[in-house]
Amino acid sequence: MGKVVSFSFRCPGAQSVILAGDFNNWDVSAHAMIYDSLLDIWTVALPLEPGRYEYKFFVDGRVWWNDPFAPKVPNVWGSENSYLDVE
Repeated sequence: MGKVVSFSFRCPGAQSVILAGDFNNWDVSAHAMIYDSLLDIWTVALPLEPGRYEYKFFVDGRVWWNDPFAPKVPNVWGSENSYLDVE
């Protein structure tokens, strides 16, 4: 089952935010985030096994964003991905 990990992302004006990463083969339909209007933040929680996971947020079906609070690593496209180490 793994450890439940919460992801959050603040993106004013966004209509949709999807969490995509190597844990879901970068599937932009697998993990839609839920908007909390009181906190003005998008969230989702996933069970993840121990290991390192690279990820990004896919906003409004067109723009990729990194997590501003996570470390980054270079990716094959010449930009960066956020990453998380799960114990």
